[in-house]
Amino acid sequence: MNTLQTNPLAEKVTFSKSDFTVYLKDGRALTVPLAWFALLANASMDNLKNYEILGDGEGIHWSTLDEDVSVSGLLSGQNLQAAS
Repeated sequence: MNTLQTNPLAEKVTFSKSDFTVYLKDGRALTVPLAWFALLANASMDNLKNYEILGDGEGIHWSTLDEDVSVSGLLSGQNLQAAS
């Protein structure tokens, strides 16, 4: 039996100096390099921690950075931009 959600939803996000981890409601955790997102890679830790979960957990939004990341996009590897 497959217990993974077909529509993954974020529950919380944590940060290190080099990456961020999205914890999903189904128990999975996805760690992503900040370098994949130029705005996030160049942001202060205070700005990174100032995020909100969108909807039921479909995405993550940083209003001070004007950045949005979808959970399904992260899982599929779509729309990733390398920091310059």
